[in-house]
Amino acid sequence: MSEWPQGYGLHVLQEVDSTLNEAARLAPTAQGPVWIMAHHQTAARGRRGRAWANPKGNLAATLLTRPQGPPDQAALRSFVAALALFDACVAVTGRATGLSLKWPNDVLLNGGKLAGILLESTGQGRGVSHLSVGIGVNLSDAPGADLVEPGAVRPVSLLSETGAHVSPEDFLTDLAVAYARYETQFATYGFEPIRTAWLARAARLGEVITARTAALETVGTFETVDAGGNLVLNTAKGRVSIPAADVYF
Repeated sequence: MSEWPQGYGLHVLQEVDSTLNEAARLAPTAQGPVWIMAHHQTAARGRRGRAWANPKGNLAATLLTRPQGPPDQAALRSFVAALALFDACVAVTGRATGLSLKWPNDVLLNGGKLAGILLESTGQGRGVSHLSVGIGVNLSDAPGADLVEPGAVRPVSLLSETGAHVSPEDFLTDLAVAYARYETQFATYGFEPIRTAWLARAARLGEVITARTAALETVGTFETVDAGGNLVLNTAKGRVSIPAADVYF
């Protein structure tokens, strides 16, 4: 097993309302980046305030950081986290087969949703004082299809798809190591190498997909992710850059 990365703290709880909420509580006194893991969450949440099912044996964790740079740069940590999740899955299973990254913040395994990422931040002036990177991974069990919205990717677990038994603690260690490596790359070289690596693992690149917001649905060929992390679709009306949306295949 990998050794815990230097400079990153670890805070493990048996039960908490949400690791993201715990990160917000720790933020005022945190001295450096810290991973927060809980064996059970009573009020877990996903994107747009949706409930996040967290069966026993799955990973529920949040990384609390104090990022440098403007808010738009802080938001690019979702790509850093996605790459780290990909590598952690490879580390515990010994293979990359079936793994892919779904814009903006999901990890897929054999076409099903294995993990999700949720970023929350607090700001001071024009900057971001704290960034919380919430991560949920279906290690041992996947929520039922009745718990996801119609048309959403079916949930899968690492155990059901690969047969790999891995504890949340062991997975988090590999995840933390991978995240620290990509964070160093991001801080040193910027977003471009992260973007390139993410695109090499992207789900449905070059295929027709649908991006939906509360007000608009856009259908087009998934062309790329641009320098700002936006989804770029080639549509009947030309190229469209989308900063935030839910993607459907």
